[in-house]
Formats: sequence, structure tokens, C-alpha cells
Amino acid sequence: GQFMSNIFILIPGRTSDQGCGISEGKFLEKYQTEINTLQVSPGDMTRLGLANGDRVRLTSEQGAVEVAVTTAKKDELPEGLLFIAYGDISSRLMSGDTHGSGMPTSKGIDVQLDVLKAV
Repeated sequence: GQFMSNIFILIPGRTSDQGCGISEGKFLEKYQTEINTLQVSPGDMTRLGLANGDRVRLTSEQGAVEVAVTTAKKDELPEGLLFIAYGDISSRLMSGDTHGSGMPTSKGIDVQLDVLKAV
């Protein structure tokens, strides 16, 4: 069913909150929330019928993860793009191939998004 599949481009990156969180200790709640929450554009949240805190599954060629979503700030993220802070989740979706640069390719990973219905 190509029609209903939700293919997005996931962009992992650093966030300002993540920067602050590291100095306070990586395991503090704010940091954990930051790296474990997927930011979705307001338009895509509406189209997918998602609310903040809902869980989705992201599947890339490398693997699949489940993650909670939050609405990105208006105008911060175009529809069709997803953002997540660098961390365990982003690394599980990214290829380990660093192409000799020492950094895995992390600009724009094609992922499929499936909404996980709350029980």
C-alpha cells in the first residue's frame, strides 16, 4: 500500500536543550526526554491524528524504533520532515558507515512512520 505509507525524512541533530542538558548530567529527565522524543510538524501531527505523547514506530533500512512524538514549533519543521536529537534512537536508525569522515551519514534518513495505537 504505497498510497497510505507515511514516508518521511528524519533529520537527527543537536538541540539547544540537549546542549544544556549535558552539563547538568546526561541522565537527567530533560536530556532523556530530548533524545527520546520525535518532533513532527503541526500539519503532519494533524494529518496523522497524533497528539503529543503518542507513540509511533519509525522504520529505516537499518532498523526500527518506537518513540513518543511532540509537535514541533510552528515554522520550525516543514511537513514531511521529522527531527530527533542525536542519541540512542537516532543511532539505531542510522547506518554505521561513516564514509571515512568519522561521522555516520545523518542528514536525511528515509523512514516509514507507523502510528502505534494506544491500548
